[in-house]
Amino acid sequence: MSPMPADRPPGVSRRAMLAGLAAALTAGCGKLAFMAANVSTVFGAYRRHADVAYGSHPRQRLDVYVPDAAAAATGMAAATGGSRPMVVFWHGGRWSFGDKAKYRFVGASLAELGYVAVLPNYRLYPEVKLAGFMEDAAHAGRWAAGHAAQYGADTDRLYLMGHSAGAHLAALVALDARYFAAAGGAPPRIAGVIGLSGPYDFLPLNEADVQDMFGPPQNYPQSQPINFVRPDAPPMLLIHGSKDETVAPKNSVNLAASLRAVGVPVTLKLYPKLLHADTVAAISLPARGRAPTLGDVAAFVRQPRSS
Repeated sequence: MSPMPADRPPGVSRRAMLAGLAAALTAGCGKLAFMAANVSTVFGAYRRHADVAYGSHPRQRLDVYVPDAAAAATGMAAATGGSRPMVVFWHGGRWSFGDKAKYRFVGASLAELGYVAVLPNYRLYPEVKLAGFMEDAAHAGRWAAGHAAQYGADTDRLYLMGHSAGAHLAALVALDARYFAAAGGAPPRIAGVIGLSGPYDFLPLNEADVQDMFGPPQNYPQSQPINFVRPDAPPMLLIHGSKDETVAPKNSVNLAASLRAVGVPVTLKLYPKLLHADTVAAISLPARGRAPTLGDVAAFVRQPRSS
């Protein structure tokens, strides 16, 4: 479906509107901030295919954002195999809340770069624990790989991306081969992983809900992406705010060091003075002056990959 037009008061320019939205975004990542980020998606040239099922559960739904040029040529792209990157983005929310609809600005911004963006929901705690939301991550990633050509994307240019808990899903499903293996068939070829403010090395677990979702205690190490670093892991872009008090920057620093130690290409970006939500908020049109997230993502995706 095409983006719906938004009403705005007569005489209010696009620049003034965006300035107001940017001010609203500085208030944080609550309802007002999400509204501010998503209003600007009206300016995007993309088509959104909403609530596509990748499983039978109501949370096993995803949205696909296709740049207009690619959407118009979907039939031809399916025949040729496509040429655009496909980026799967998982939302954050402490593995227990959040929804893809709030991150429409991410899908629209990635489509603006010419990518096909896939934004899945996944089952949440306490309905499921680690095995449940990782199963959903694997199935959503496999769905994306299997449907890339249908939406004009290249099956060899599949990137996994997420913010916060979503970055944890992206990194762990890429590093721990058991999840794709359990989903059946050969694992998809992952061109790269992009993590925004992600928890990758967060033991010990001190909060009761996190202890429960990743427990019992002997299973805690299985929740840590850093424990599954291997030489054949995909290249990674790790972005973190230096003032993040929700997920400590050491998570990205430590994972980057472990990847480098075994020869995996990794790009680490620490944004000065930024907090936890700032790294993803900066993807939205009104807040792009806050951090170069979108530019760093584009530069990472442009890098040549070995075949």
